[in-house]
Amino acid sequence: QVQLVESGGGLVQAGGSLRLSCAASGSIFSINIMGWYRQAPGKQRELVAGITSGGVTNYADSVKGRFTISRDNAKNTVYLQMNSLKHEDTAVYYCNIHQPLGGSWGQGTQVTVSS
Repeated sequence: QVQLVESGGGLVQAGGSLRLSCAASGSIFSINIMGWYRQAPGKQRELVAGITSGGVTNYADSVKGRFTISRDNAKNTVYLQMNSLKHEDTAVYYCNIHQPLGGSWGQGTQVTVSS
């Protein structure tokens, strides 16, 4: 079982920045994929960005060039640096880990971008 704890959400004006963090604890395999998803009201949860334990990243087209995902394997922590935020980035952001034998979700952190 893996526990994920997110932090760093909040309210920011359009054009501003936020940094999300997600710390994982528990039974963590050395090979895994960690990622950030988001869900806006009335919409489905969508992938924002993912990163493998080897550092390979992928991003949703809507955030390319604005968001950067990174991780510290020694701390089992993944980060999401969000710059040039837009109103449409407003959502609950969830951390996820995918590894052999299953995955886990964090509780979510609210990001609100005022226009």
